[in-house]
Amino acid sequence: MVPTEPIASAPPDAALGRLLLALARHAIARELGLADPPPNLGTPPPRALEKPAATFVTLTRDGRLRGCIGTLEARRPLGEDVAANARAAAFRDPRFAPVSVEEWPLLDLEVSLLQTPRPLAAASEADALAALVPGEDGLILRYGAHCATFLPQVWEALPEPSRFLAELKAKAGLPRDFWSPQVELATYRVRKWHQNRGERP
Repeated sequence: MVPTEPIASAPPDAALGRLLLALARHAIARELGLADPPPNLGTPPPRALEKPAATFVTLTRDGRLRGCIGTLEARRPLGEDVAANARAAAFRDPRFAPVSVEEWPLLDLEVSLLQTPRPLAAASEADALAALVPGEDGLILRYGAHCATFLPQVWEALPEPSRFLAELKAKAGLPRDFWSPQVELATYRVRKWHQNRGERP
């Protein structure tokens, strides 16, 4: 797995966030056929955009999830990964209908840049729950063919560790009370940037 944090030669955090949000916004607008000028990447573009990275792009409408797609491992350059995940969140999240031209101005946008996941060794579910840091840890669960993740932002809706893990199991297609010694867990942190619909240029 390619580490995603820190990224060498990254621009300052706020500047990087503005750039990633612009890339995500442009990718969606272009897919919709809207006139949205491409982001000014500078000359030369920041090297951070060329470094492999894992990202998620989340769309919300009035605080409710409208699409969320991402990658857990750094396989594509950062800029390419954000653009691809933005298009997927808007148009290929199987939980939602594709975003329409009319709905796009009503959506808020968030980009999350993942750190490299760290295995969470736990002999029992109780050990796993005790090791989680609410509000900070994203969590990946794998069991056989079952796999799911919650970003750290999900703690806002599920602040209790037991509920957080139970709902993650359900997302992975497992019973909420399921546990097995073969369950594999990993945690990660994110840097995230949010853009409300009214903040778009």
